[in-house]
Amino acid sequence: MSNRLLLDTKEIQIILNRLACQLRETHQDFSNSVLIGVQPRGTILAKRLLSILEEEDHLHDIANGFLDITFFRDDFRRTEKVLSANKNLMDVSVENKKVVLIDDVLYTGRSVRAALTAIDSYGRPAEIELLTLIDRRFSRHLPIQPDYLGRQVDAIADEKVLVHWEEEHGEDAVYIINKSNE
Repeated sequence: MSNRLLLDTKEIQIILNRLACQLRETHQDFSNSVLIGVQPRGTILAKRLLSILEEEDHLHDIANGFLDITFFRDDFRRTEKVLSANKNLMDVSVENKKVVLIDDVLYTGRSVRAALTAIDSYGRPAEIELLTLIDRRFSRHLPIQPDYLGRQVDAIADEKVLVHWEEEHGEDAVYIINKSNE
């Protein structure tokens, strides 16, 4: 498999600190905000950002949750693979709150669309923003753009962007791999 390193540990940490700073600038004390990690891949990114906000800025009790979108996707019935849902960890109200959806890679926009549909089950937010670590900007199927962005990448159709986290893969790194080599 041909892996091309896009971001290493140090670059990811710089990006995470910048994203946390941008969130602080916009949401101040987070009293009217909710951070929502889109499962499965947005949960670690959301946890990392929460950790930075708590440790560096001493902002505690930031409302947050982890949203499963499995059965809200428009393609879940189109696969032979049996899908298993993640556990929704949404013990928070989004009613009249500023919601930040957090996911690792913005590709076609379909996961974000599913998250927008799923969030309706928990109330009507005042507004919804999107934070992504990686934006594959030329592959969108839907008109969705991030409000907070780590890095844009131009990957061709045969390439896949893989985010590795220390907690799951033993390293923080972002790779571009050729799908034909998987």
